[in-house]
Amino acid sequence: MFPLDYVLAAALLATAPDPQENPPAMPEQHVVLKTMLQQVAINHEILDPREVRYILTRDEDFQSDLNLLRRRAQDLEDAPLLHECMRFPSRAQVTDLLAFNRAYRQHLEERRALEITSNWDYHETMTEVDRLYQIWDNIRDTRCDYYYITVRRQALKKVRDAVGVQAFYNGTFPPHVPVWRFQRID
Repeated sequence: MFPLDYVLAAALLATAPDPQENPPAMPEQHVVLKTMLQQVAINHEILDPREVRYILTRDEDFQSDLNLLRRRAQDLEDAPLLHECMRFPSRAQVTDLLAFNRAYRQHLEERRALEITSNWDYHETMTEVDRLYQIWDNIRDTRCDYYYITVRRQALKKVRDAVGVQAFYNGTFPPHVPVWRFQRID
C-alpha cells in the first residue's frame, strides 16, 4: 500500500502541465511534497537521480519544475523503461559497429566517384547505410551511462519506433550496415 503523500505526488505529476507562462504559485502544502515528488519522478524514470540537486529544490521554481516533470511524463509515457537497453550490445561494441558503418559509407562515396554510371545504386545504398547508422546511434545513446535517464529513454523510444514494436521486444534488430548489399567475390 502506498502512503498518501506518494499517491498525491504521483497525481501531481500525472496532471497536464500548466500552459501559462507564469503559473500561479503552488500552495504551501504542495511544496512540502518536493522530496516525495522527486522520488516518484525517479521511480517513474522522468527524473535522473543526478538532477535532484537542482529540480524541485527552490520554492520559487517549484511550479516551473513541476511543469517540466509533467511534460517529461507526457513525452515518455509510451517510451520503454531504461532496463530495456540491456538487450543491446555494450556502448563500446556499438561504437565499433558505427565506426565500420562510417568506413563503409566512405568506401561507397569513393566508389561512386569512380563509377558514375551506378550513381543511383550508390545513392540508395548510402541512404540505407545512413538509416542504419541512425538506429545504431540511438542504440549507443541508450547504453551511454553518463546521459540522463530521460535522454536514454527517448533514444529507446526512437529505436523501438524505427524497428517496430514486435522486432524491438523480440530482440530482432537490423545489422549496422546493409549486409544484403555485400557481394561475394570468388
